[in-house]
Amino acid sequence: MPPPRVCQRDYKESVEMKPETVRNCPINLNNSLLHEFRANLHACRVLGRIATISALISLFALLSVPVKANDYRNLPDPKGPLDEFHMARLIFEPNGLSQWHPPGRPWWRIDWPEAEQHFIGGVQRYTGINAAEDSVHVHLNDDAIFDYPWLFAQQVGRWQLSYKDARRLGEYLMRGGFLLVDDFHGPEQWQIFKDVINIALPHHQITNIEEGDALQIHYQFDDLSQIPGRRHIMNWSPDHPVIQMPHSPERWLGIRDEDGRLMVAINFNMDMGDAWEHADDPYYPQSMTSLAYRIGINYIIYSLTH
Repeated sequence: MPPPRVCQRDYKESVEMKPETVRNCPINLNNSLLHEFRANLHACRVLGRIATISALISLFALLSVPVKANDYRNLPDPKGPLDEFHMARLIFEPNGLSQWHPPGRPWWRIDWPEAEQHFIGGVQRYTGINAAEDSVHVHLNDDAIFDYPWLFAQQVGRWQLSYKDARRLGEYLMRGGFLLVDDFHGPEQWQIFKDVINIALPHHQITNIEEGDALQIHYQFDDLSQIPGRRHIMNWSPDHPVIQMPHSPERWLGIRDEDGRLMVAINFNMDMGDAWEHADDPYYPQSMTSLAYRIGINYIIYSLTH
């Protein structure tokens, strides 16, 4: 009759038991079986150490790769956009004065993904436009940019575009693209933006957007207020917010092509992206989010019909 197994358990289970558990079990083994058991237990320990060392090596290899949250990019699908409207967000490098940025939020996507999640949801609810769920992130040196005729650029007072990229931006606009720029403030950032535009569109002027044009194409406005950033709201009362913008007045500006088509819409001394991003924030004024949604939708409808 064969000797009983350790604690009457399956042999494999006994090998996986902790050493102190094995020592405390009543054992009735012959010498050959005990020798086999000890050999297998030693082999398992050795294999366990090897597996641990391999896992540590893999972990160190992963840690040696400088992967940062800032590097994330929602790149274009090789098949191109599949929806009627697919918002694109412009990737750019910051200039030398703007190397710092909020953790995990490079300037070019400072309000992403919340801004897109809220605003595109509004586009889907309030219009019949078949809109993609999120923006795609594109660089001017990527030919895919010509597949996305509606381009959003934030913090353009901090961008640094090479001469080649600036000229590429001009080509994109002259070929029918539409650019909305937002969230830049004051004379210094205005000059940085304008220096790039002067290279991109050297023969085109920046002018005021007239009432009854792109700003009034679908939703109508009696008054256009300055849209603040969340950081510009100084108190914590949702009923009586105190807004202190660093620069005023707001300017609704644009650049047109030779046929009068609006190529660039400029939100200066405003932060429409924050109004989208904080649509679910009870301390951000609902009236400002509503205005930002309606203006953004107007720009989309304009670009799709001109």
